[in-house]
Amino acid sequence: MFLPAFLLIAFMSAVIFLAVKKANRERSGWPVFYSKGIESGFSPREMEMIWDHIQALRFDDPSSLFTSQEQLDKCIKNLVRSVNLYGGEEDHEQQDLLSKLYDFRQKIEMDKPTGKSSIFNSRQISEGQFLRVLVEGSGVYRSQVVRNDGDALIISLPVSSKPNGTLPWLGQKISIYFWREEDAGYVFDSEVLDELFSKGLASLRINHSDALFRTQKRRSIRIKVHKPAYLYLLEYDEMANVPETEPGLSCYLEDLSDSGCAIMVGGLGQSDMRIKIQFALNNYPIVMSGTVRSVAYKEDLNRSLLRVEADPLPIDVRNKILGEVFGTMPDDDDDLPFKQLAEETETAMADRGIGAVARGDLENFGISFN
Repeated sequence: MFLPAFLLIAFMSAVIFLAVKKANRERSGWPVFYSKGIESGFSPREMEMIWDHIQALRFDDPSSLFTSQEQLDKCIKNLVRSVNLYGGEEDHEQQDLLSKLYDFRQKIEMDKPTGKSSIFNSRQISEGQFLRVLVEGSGVYRSQVVRNDGDALIISLPVSSKPNGTLPWLGQKISIYFWREEDAGYVFDSEVLDELFSKGLASLRINHSDALFRTQKRRSIRIKVHKPAYLYLLEYDEMANVPETEPGLSCYLEDLSDSGCAIMVGGLGQSDMRIKIQFALNNYPIVMSGTVRSVAYKEDLNRSLLRVEADPLPIDVRNKILGEVFGTMPDDDDDLPFKQLAEETETAMADRGIGAVARGDLENFGISFN
């Protein structure tokens, strides 16, 4: 049985088209590109989508996407531009691909040497390091390294946001926790040897330890920022990703990652609070909810730096944050909804961050006004 002429022509055209396409791909580096992409964890469908962006960017070597940070950033920027231009915000396939490219980008960054190696004993702790001091049966206290001598560690007299009464520190067995920037968390046990004044501060002299336990490596890339934001008490988890329409507690976002952030607030903060932070990136409203994991109180300024561990983020919000982290977001004007807030935040924080939130709500928040 013979095919009609027009079907035969169509069939032959399709065969020729596919043959030419395959030949062109082979000449342009598709086999190596595809192989490296699959090895890197991308699916065949994702490789097809990435290839379209690679072709638009005219890379000399398409496989360089998987070895060059610069080429990868160009591809991500092109995908972000396409999503923004053609309304792909709700396109789950494109958002998933963007998220996967950001994961790959983050891995490249995490694998880079930071220049800050691990430490192995308490003699290597830097002066000024913030500490959390655990006293069994009493609670967790805040402290800071005042001086690090060869024979002992001098730390500021530990303080707590909760009224625990006067603690007899001499001879007290304590556990010390701290987070070393761009490295990891550490913990060690010690004993209080003496109470003294050092550099004008009431302090404790404690034993050094040669057995630091490394508790947690960094799991995301953070960037330093200084952006005005609003903070809200999160009473119900179902409201975690719902934007607020009224101003909250004025604060500053000090660093940002897809796994959390640090914020500066007026007054004395408290750990383990459930909070929601609202800010803008390129005029896109961002809502991040999570739990305050540590507090560094700066008594001279009456301000607290809260480190927040974020709840899992919606994929589009996570992509926006990673776009800010890696500089792949399109250039835009200032974040207009928060432009006036930047001018008001310093004043609000000087007034202990009261802002537009009721004093009673903030006291429930763990913010002290005493």
